[in-house]
Amino acid sequence: MRTIACLILFGFCVAVSPVRAEDVFDGTKPLLCASIEALDCDPGVECVRGLAEDMGAPKFVRVDFSKKEIRGPVQTAKILSMEKDDHQIVLQGYEIGMGWTFAIDRATGDARISFAGGNETFIIFGACTSNP
Repeated sequence: MRTIACLILFGFCVAVSPVRAEDVFDGTKPLLCASIEALDCDPGVECVRGLAEDMGAPKFVRVDFSKKEIRGPVQTAKILSMEKDDHQIVLQGYEIGMGWTFAIDRATGDARISFAGGNETFIIFGACTSNP
């Protein structure tokens, strides 16, 4: 009887235990990321703050680590470099004349994306979750 009680308790603990964020953001599982806010910056002037979609960024992108790409509704960007440590995953690439860096916090899924080229810099703040 004690064995059955232990198995039931073990099953309950497994069923209600939360998935660790590090397991979701480990750089192997696909992610769905949403843009939230953005900054548009030019040299010598104050940055303009607004919604990312109003500045031309897609609302959602899918990060596919196995294919090394980030897919939006219109374009797909190749991931040219990927580094990760205990705290973040950093992706880098080059698209539409700009270099970009996409940093994902492994504990929270918070994302920071920067684009730089010519005299322009864009910074997008977002959040990622596992891609079903």
